[in-house]
Amino acid sequence: MVESGRIATLGGEEGPAIGIDLGTTYSCVGVWQPQHDRVEIITNDLGNRTTPSWVAFTELERLIGEAAQNQAAKNPTNTIFDVKRLIGRNFSDETVQNDMKHWPFKVIAGGDSGSGERPMIAVTYKGEEKHFAAEEISSMILRKMRNIAEAYLAKQVKNAVITVPAYFNDTQRQATKDAGLIAGLNVLRIINEPTAAAIAYGLDKKGKQSGDCGLKNILVFDLGGGTFDVSIVSMKGDVFEVKAVNGDTHIGGSDFNNQMLSHFVMEFQRKHKKDISSNPRSLARLRAACERAKRNLSSVTETSIEIDCLFEGIDFSLRITRALFNKMNLDMFNDCIDLVERCLEDAQMEKGDIHDIVLVGGSTRIPKVEELLQDLFEGMQLFKSINADEAVAYGAAFHAASLTGACSGVIKDVVLVDVTP
Repeated sequence: MVESGRIATLGGEEGPAIGIDLGTTYSCVGVWQPQHDRVEIITNDLGNRTTPSWVAFTELERLIGEAAQNQAAKNPTNTIFDVKRLIGRNFSDETVQNDMKHWPFKVIAGGDSGSGERPMIAVTYKGEEKHFAAEEISSMILRKMRNIAEAYLAKQVKNAVITVPAYFNDTQRQATKDAGLIAGLNVLRIINEPTAAAIAYGLDKKGKQSGDCGLKNILVFDLGGGTFDVSIVSMKGDVFEVKAVNGDTHIGGSDFNNQMLSHFVMEFQRKHKKDISSNPRSLARLRAACERAKRNLSSVTETSIEIDCLFEGIDFSLRITRALFNKMNLDMFNDCIDLVERCLEDAQMEKGDIHDIVLVGGSTRIPKVEELLQDLFEGMQLFKSINADEAVAYGAAFHAASLTGACSGVIKDVVLVDVTP
C-alpha cells in the first residue's frame, strides 16, 4: 500500500531503482548516480549510513530504526529485532524455538504456511494485541529504506534489488520478496549478499585499474549480525561467476552477543544470588551493554560493562577481556573457517588459487576472526578497501541500475552467474 500524500509531495516522478541490504541487525540502501558513475549510499534522517533493523510498537505509534532501538529497554516486549531469523521459517523449526529463548518479544504459532505453522510476533500496539508475520515486520523496515531513498532523491521509488544470505532457501527468498511487495516495491531481483559484495569489489578494482585485469578468484567472507556466508567468485572482465557458496544462517554478531549475555546473567546470579533471566527490561539493558562491549573489544583488549540499577536496585559492573570473548565464541569462529574450507572444496580450488579475500559485515572487525582467516591462508593480506557495512547495498544498487539500463560511462553492465544452495 502506497501513501498517496507522500507521492503527491514527490511530484509523482518515478526515481531510479535502488539496492537494499536487508540485514539481520542493520539495513542499508544505495542508488547508482550516473552523473558521478558510482553508487551513493544514502544516509537516513539522522545522518547514518545504516539503519537498525528494529521495529517497535507503542501506545501512540510505530517506530523503525534508531527510534525503535533507543526505547528498547523501556519497552522490551514490543520491540522487535532479528526478524530475518524468522522469515520463511516454521514455528516448530529448532532454530526458531532456540532463538525464542533469547528474545524479549513473544512469538506464537500462527496460520498454516503450507508446510507447517508460521511464526507470528505478538505485540501490544495502541492498546490492542496485534499479530504480525515476519514478512510484515520486514516490509516495515523495507518501507523505511524506501522512504530514506525517496527523501534523498525527491522522487517516487518503485524498483529495487534486495539481497539475502547465500544460504537462504527458496521459501526464505520468496518471503523476502513478499516483504518487498508489501512495502510497495517492485522487486527486480533477489540476489545473494556475497555476490553483491563481489560486484562492489569489482567496481572498486575497476575504478583503480585501467584495462582488463584477467581472471581473478575472490573469496567473499561475509559475517554479519545474524548470518555467515562464504562465496568464491571468479571475475573476468564484466563476468562474475559464483563458483561455490556455503554458510550458516545462525552465526553472527547476535550470537556472539547472546554468549556474552548468558555469561553476564550467570555472573549476576553468582554475585547477587538473583536470577534476571526472566526480566525483559534488565535483559534489554544488558544486551545493549554486550553489543557495546563487543565493539570495544575490536580495538581494546579489555573493557567493562557498567549498568546502574540493573535489577531490584542493584548496580552491575564487570570487566571482560578480549581473550574471554574469544573463548566464549571460538566454536563459532572455527565453524566459519571450516565452512571456508568446504567452500574451497566445492569450488575445486586450492587456497593458492584465491587472489583476494574480501571482508563483509560488521563482525569481520573482530580481531580473532581476521587472525583465523589469515592463518588459514598463510598470512595473505585481507582486502579492506570496501566498507564492510555498505558493500552489499553498494553491489545491489549497481545491479539494480544494470537491470534497468541506468549504467553508462566507463562501467558496462555486469553479467552475473549466481548459484543457490
